[in-house]
Amino acid sequence: MPEIAASEAVDDIKAPQIYLASRSPRRRELLKQIGIRFRPLLFRLPPREDPEVSEAVLPGEAAIDYVQRIALAKAEHGRRLVTWRNLPPCPVLAADTTIEFEGEIIGKPVDEEDAVRILKCLSGQTHRVLTAVSVADAAHIESALSISEVRFSPLDEAGIRRYVATGEPLDKAGAYGIQGGAGLFIQHLVGSFSGVVGLPLFETGELLRQFKVMP
Repeated sequence: MPEIAASEAVDDIKAPQIYLASRSPRRRELLKQIGIRFRPLLFRLPPREDPEVSEAVLPGEAAIDYVQRIALAKAEHGRRLVTWRNLPPCPVLAADTTIEFEGEIIGKPVDEEDAVRILKCLSGQTHRVLTAVSVADAAHIESALSISEVRFSPLDEAGIRRYVATGEPLDKAGAYGIQGGAGLFIQHLVGSFSGVVGLPLFETGELLRQFKVMP
């Protein structure tokens, strides 16, 4: 199993307050924003990914159930890795974000054409962004859920393809990043901007206070 990359730590001198079970640069930036010292706790990538954190959707699974299950599984597996790797004990934070549109789960696009297809579906429509956060230590685990509604303006195909050509949508649920070029698409937002980015700061802060990470 891969080890924590010390060079990726927010602060290599001070001990981390938490481990972050995520590769997302957006989540790292948001934790920095609220002054949390963390170190990444990396899982294996496909095709050798840890089966405990498979993001496959179960048959008939609702988006809310899916996103909460995945975040919880990542936190639980991260907690096991802390023990297996004999790491200094700290809480593990994990999160998962997905899009729900017309009752369907929309994850990350498989390629550029899939990203174009997804953005055409979202054009001029309102969808929900669900981000679940879980924090676990050796004693217990707690979770929270952020739900936001996002309405896209009508998009033309040329604009969609220009955006997809930037590469920005390819690693993001729903094929867009609200903090990037797709900010131009957003006509209306009800909920948490940081939750749409990938880590709802209000809910995250509430969880971290339960683990005495924040005052």
